[in-house]
Amino acid sequence: MPTALPRLKPDPVPAVHPVPEYNADARLSAVYHDTKSVLQVPWMGVVTMAFAHYPHFYDALWGGMRELAASREFVAACRDLRSYAEDRAATLGPAPMRDLLTGLGYASRETGDIQDMIEIFSHGNMPYLMIATAARLLLEGHALSSEQGVSPETTRHGPSNDMFLTLIEPHHADRPTAAVYDDIKTRLGLPFVNTDYRALARWPSYFAPAWGDLAGKVQSEEYEAVVAAVHDFAVARMLALPNPGGLTPDILTEAAADDATAEEVLDVVRLFQWLLPGLIVNVAYFRAQF
Repeated sequence: MPTALPRLKPDPVPAVHPVPEYNADARLSAVYHDTKSVLQVPWMGVVTMAFAHYPHFYDALWGGMRELAASREFVAACRDLRSYAEDRAATLGPAPMRDLLTGLGYASRETGDIQDMIEIFSHGNMPYLMIATAARLLLEGHALSSEQGVSPETTRHGPSNDMFLTLIEPHHADRPTAAVYDDIKTRLGLPFVNTDYRALARWPSYFAPAWGDLAGKVQSEEYEAVVAAVHDFAVARMLALPNPGGLTPDILTEAAADDATAEEVLDVVRLFQWLLPGLIVNVAYFRAQF
């Protein structure tokens, strides 16, 4: 599948400064609430919190993406992206986890809670990747579609609003969990641990063997091919979607330049647009373990 964007990790990895929800002012809190409401997710991804460090940039990006993100076309593209990623992740041969957890004493309700948590990220990471992909395309000078017509999505397509994330932050983690976090950062080449892993580490006796099954595959050629295919799929779908907000490279580049250099913002965008396909594959792998 041809792509306008090669998979690219910035070198060096740029510093990121996510603005967490609890530190957002009233204006940004309203933007965060709107983002979560439109995407039908119960959390702000690190990607959008990092983008929000650049307020003019994020206002322009979300303002231009909002109508699309609320459309049937966008929801369908995210659904297709998820199906594609899950099909490809299954080829990596995930080991079954259910019998292991039963042997450890997990009740069916507890394994169900883990699966419900995985479902949050299985749904939510797709729109976050699409938004990051649009941002990178535009900042690198690629035009989005000239088509502007979309159909509003009127159905509930996300997980329950009652879902709540309990995150095991690095300073909460016991020594074995901290070691898993260190391994994740080393193998993925990242200075932070994404929300998905911190949420699943709520069940440490589950998460350690789940990650252990995946860890040895992360740097393999087979894994990299799967992640690259997911990246290419997302780029192709983003380029095929309408552009009802009329976003252009000039609009987004000028907004970024109001906050920092356009190069600094682009490096942060590239980082997340690079890491999200891998995160999506990893979550799909965890799902397939069940």
